[in-house]
Amino acid sequence: MASPSALSTLIDLANKETDEAAKRLGMALHLSEEASQKLDLLLQYRNDYAERYQTTMATGISATQINNYQVFIHKLDNAIAGQQKVVADAAQRADHARTAWIACEQKKMSFVTLSDRANQESARRELWRDQKQNDEHAARRTQHKPHHS
Repeated sequence: MASPSALSTLIDLANKETDEAAKRLGMALHLSEEASQKLDLLLQYRNDYAERYQTTMATGISATQINNYQVFIHKLDNAIAGQQKVVADAAQRADHARTAWIACEQKKMSFVTLSDRANQESARRELWRDQKQNDEHAARRTQHKPHHS
């Protein structure tokens, strides 16, 4: 089993590694949320623009205006598709960061468990030594007691 100081060093390193992984996870989750918000804005804008197009169509518009609306909606659809890819990639990075953080946390906890076991074993040995010393001391006192008859 590793020495208590080695385990303490490993726990400190694992704590730092876990903290860094948590920061990376936080950043990945933030970026994922931002990407989703941008996608929501694009979808809302496309819906609003499509409604405006429908309203304008009902009042009558030129072929050029129809073409302009359709070209712009197509551009919005392309932007939405691109943003959907950004959202998917950001979600995947967040999942990887979450997995990495969990692995760091598990590694840290395994060192903590080893340290706890080592401390328990050390305490058990200390208790055994104390008991042995007490027994030996009691035995010596009994041997040196004068016998009264």
